[in-house]
Amino acid sequence: MTPLRLGYLYGLGAYLLWGFFPLYLKLLRPAGALEILAHRVVWSVVFVALLLGALRNVGFLRALLRRPWAMAGMVAAAGLIAVNWGTYIYGVNSGRVVETALGYFINPLVVVLLGVTVLRERLRPAQWVALGIGASAVVVLTVDYGRLPWLALTLAFSFAGYGLVKKRLGLPPAEGLFVESAVLALPALGYLAWLSARAESTFGHVSAGHTALLVLAGAATAIPLLMFAGAANRLPLSSLGMVQYLAPILQLGCGVLIFHEPMPPARLAGFGLVWLALIVFTTDAVRTSRRTRSRRPESTVDHGVVVPAQS
Repeated sequence: MTPLRLGYLYGLGAYLLWGFFPLYLKLLRPAGALEILAHRVVWSVVFVALLLGALRNVGFLRALLRRPWAMAGMVAAAGLIAVNWGTYIYGVNSGRVVETALGYFINPLVVVLLGVTVLRERLRPAQWVALGIGASAVVVLTVDYGRLPWLALTLAFSFAGYGLVKKRLGLPPAEGLFVESAVLALPALGYLAWLSARAESTFGHVSAGHTALLVLAGAATAIPLLMFAGAANRLPLSSLGMVQYLAPILQLGCGVLIFHEPMPPARLAGFGLVWLALIVFTTDAVRTSRRTRSRRPESTVDHGVVVPAQS
């Protein structure tokens, strides 16, 4: 199998798993959002530690501890991903899957916005047009919801910020996930102990299947992330950028078709504006990528790109 074909398989696998993740989260009820988040953190540490141990790749911790600024960055990344995971779990289990999908649709636009405001990047005209259309979509959806779509905006900004921090740090996915989860593990374990002391924990008290699903939350977190890393190392930016929209499309389908969440005309119009913004944004990105590759010798084209992954 060629590296390109393997990259597509990894990418499709990762985004399919993320796209159907709301179905998995629904199975974890009656556990609350914070309990699910705590188990996701704890079992992610266990799963990735076993993986790194099997690969005999533990030396990176010593090197990381000698870089205090890198450790500070990992703490910031851990906080942002905790906000993202917790918001996503709350959104799914409170019947707002459609709004969580919106968050991941607008995430690429927020990444561009952070590039302007934080990194002082200069945007191309088409990118400004996409941002303007995206802002109009938020206004339309605010009118429809009767409030800001804060859940979607929290998901988009927390994940864009997480991606920005991770890009600066440059850690491999498995090692990065281990450190982030380890930073959150102590408060997560403390919260689980507090729930158990109050006899409010669902772990071990609902059914064997429920307990097993909570334990598997670690693998459900790590496996698509590792598959995404395999895709990012094999696919060009334009291809991976197209594949990333598969997850929110599937999440939106879950919300509307499976969970029967409402999609009134005004909300559909807001989503339509978001999709129009993404068409403008993606078309510009593909054209720019092609022009860049055509101007460089084939041997210097870098296919090891990074596109934001999902929670």
